[in-house]
Amino acid sequence: MNWIAILALAALAFLLAATVLRLPRGGWMLFGAALLFGLAGYALQGSPGQPSSPAAAKGEAPVEGELLVEARREFFASPQPPSRFVTTADAFARRGDFENAANFLRNAVRENPNDAEAWLALGNALVEHADGQLTASALFAYSRAEDTAPGNPAPTYFYGLALLRAGQAVQARGLWAEALEQAPQDAAWRPGLAERLERLDALIVQMSPGSADSPAR
Repeated sequence: MNWIAILALAALAFLLAATVLRLPRGGWMLFGAALLFGLAGYALQGSPGQPSSPAAAKGEAPVEGELLVEARREFFASPQPPSRFVTTADAFARRGDFENAANFLRNAVRENPNDAEAWLALGNALVEHADGQLTASALFAYSRAEDTAPGNPAPTYFYGLALLRAGQAVQARGLWAEALEQAPQDAAWRPGLAERLERLDALIVQMSPGSADSPAR
């Protein structure tokens, strides 16, 4: 039965990457291969019957890191690049090294406490370093990102994404819908958020067909 849960988590990870994070079709094979590589390694060395067995395959971390960085940058479309600390942290995040990414981002917010993108990137790095768990430190980082950029839906979006990964799809959907409702009509990030919300609706229906919790269309 443990393998059924592991395979279900792998399938959910692929669906999230392909639909919600909009992984390009050309990258599907790479991401799928990363998942299969991780599962194969776990089959050889893991112990799924033990309660403390490792939960995530390292093979998929670089793919996830690249997607997270690209998704975050969509909400900060500006000619001005991020700070040097954020840029360096992104390089670590793309390789799946979220611990070092978080360390650089702590320097970024220490240098400039009003750097909303640095706070957001720190929240993302802390969630990934905790294997998808919303820790108190990550929640604080998301809160600071929201405080320093009150008109930007990025903290709400990534907070919702963390809820989605924790299996709280309906709650995540509510956050994204609220952010979209409050978004200015001419906001550059509005079409991307609307598309993600539509994909999440489809994912909820696919995961729970006929459920009363599925959003009305």
